[in-house]
Amino acid sequence: MISLRPTGQHGPVRRAAARHGGAVVALSPWSVQPRDSRAARESLQAALAAPFVVFTSPAAAGMAGALQALHRQPGQQWFAVGAGTAAALRRAGVDTVDSPARMDSEGLLALPGLQRLAGRRLGLVTAPGGRGTLVPAFEARGALVLRADVYERVPHPLPPRQLARLHTLDAPAVLAVSSGEALQRVVEAAGAAALDRLRALPVIAASDRLATLAADLGFADRHRAASARPADMVAAAAVLAASPAFARVRGRLARSPAPGPEETPR
Repeated sequence: MISLRPTGQHGPVRRAAARHGGAVVALSPWSVQPRDSRAARESLQAALAAPFVVFTSPAAAGMAGALQALHRQPGQQWFAVGAGTAAALRRAGVDTVDSPARMDSEGLLALPGLQRLAGRRLGLVTAPGGRGTLVPAFEARGALVLRADVYERVPHPLPPRQLARLHTLDAPAVLAVSSGEALQRVVEAAGAAALDRLRALPVIAASDRLATLAADLGFADRHRAASARPADMVAAAAVLAASPAFARVRGRLARSPAPGPEETPR
């Protein structure tokens, strides 16, 4: 499984893949760094005081908890985009968190508790970029969104050693896509030959939106996972690996050209 998660966050994917006899190639387009500034703390304090509080990722929960203690106040409703984020909040001490079965922005927006927001304050704990549909959707429902960016994604060059591994894979592989920004960054930063190799792989997408984005970026073979959780992503890959169609992946890899002397990552 080719993992595009941030640097240092591939462990859960490795453990899930190992349970199915698989392995992981880490191809991180960025790292995650906390925002520990007066402005970040003040915006977080304001967001956590709102009647509705929404967290967009486990990283948002973890970084927020590092800035200040997390406690749900009486009358507040706390929401998480998925089960992983909800679990991170519970570990941080939040007793009640609502999260959707469909673990993406669309699932979050469909939660009953987030329908009547007119004239209400809503705290959004997140990072710059990502989940760009949430703020417009909440504002369209009349909410006053108090955004707290508690961490940021710092792009860096794709690891040359990992890019080289794409050309020496001795087994069929899949590309796991749980972040549209990560996929776009990889498409922009990979060299032409490496990108051809990646596009020859089946994509395991964490949502319909990500599957559509992958199609727009030239990835023809796309499959849907139940969620972005590593266990669900790997489970979808395991189902695909058991299908006759998966054997054709080896042939597509064999036909993809190896990099020439001029090929260098962008």
